[in-house]
Amino acid sequence: MKIDWDRRTCARKGHVTYAPDDPRLRVRLHARTELGDVWRCLRCGDFVLGEPHASGPAEDAPLVPRGKVLRDLFVLRFLAVERAVRGVFIVLVAVAVWKFSNSRNAVRRLFEEYLNVFRPVFRHFHYDLDHSPVVGSLQKVFGYRQSTLLLVAALLLAYALIELVEAVGLWYAKRWAEYLTVVATAAFLPLEIYELTEHISWLKIATLVLNILAVLYIALTKRLFGLRGGRRKFEEERHSASLLEVEESAGMAAHGRSLP
Repeated sequence: MKIDWDRRTCARKGHVTYAPDDPRLRVRLHARTELGDVWRCLRCGDFVLGEPHASGPAEDAPLVPRGKVLRDLFVLRFLAVERAVRGVFIVLVAVAVWKFSNSRNAVRRLFEEYLNVFRPVFRHFHYDLDHSPVVGSLQKVFGYRQSTLLLVAALLLAYALIELVEAVGLWYAKRWAEYLTVVATAAFLPLEIYELTEHISWLKIATLVLNILAVLYIALTKRLFGLRGGRRKFEEERHSASLLEVEESAGMAAHGRSLP
């Protein structure tokens, strides 16, 4: 079933009406009924009873996202939420690494105590903990110097900051955030592919696929790096979807046909 993004958004946020000063355009957005004046919503196109939310020159009217532009905004905000969740998670990991660097010896002693307790239990099930890849990886971590762990925590915080900045920019549909998201995400794709060669998991595959789709979607739909006409075509597409400009063009065309 096709989603009507315009009416869906109006049902959630309310209609947006505007009374332009130009009488030829004003008459296309206004009507009188037995219940009173109605104004056409700039998003969904329905007529709304009551006074307009604002008035003034047509060029000062709000550029309300509609149709495909509104759908793209929904996708960007979905990616913004995903970036925000990931950023918060990475911050928590960085804090955990920092705390671990300050109490590494105590954690190692606790780990070895539990390892001695569980070793006979796992041996009963014919599993050798001393040759477990997970246990081996943890023992390697205990061997890292504190300076190395602090560097890892700092890098994780920097990565988290990039993710959170992307999230805020994408939520407000900032073009710089779209560029940042494409560049930063594409830069980490080789690392994600390398991790898959080391160990395959459904989470890693899903993350890689999501990031590839995000890069392609944003770059193509937002016409970044000159793709599909670049910024000029992108702005033309935004304005061509504006109900006010559509009605203005229709009014000018009708006016031209009426001239002798």
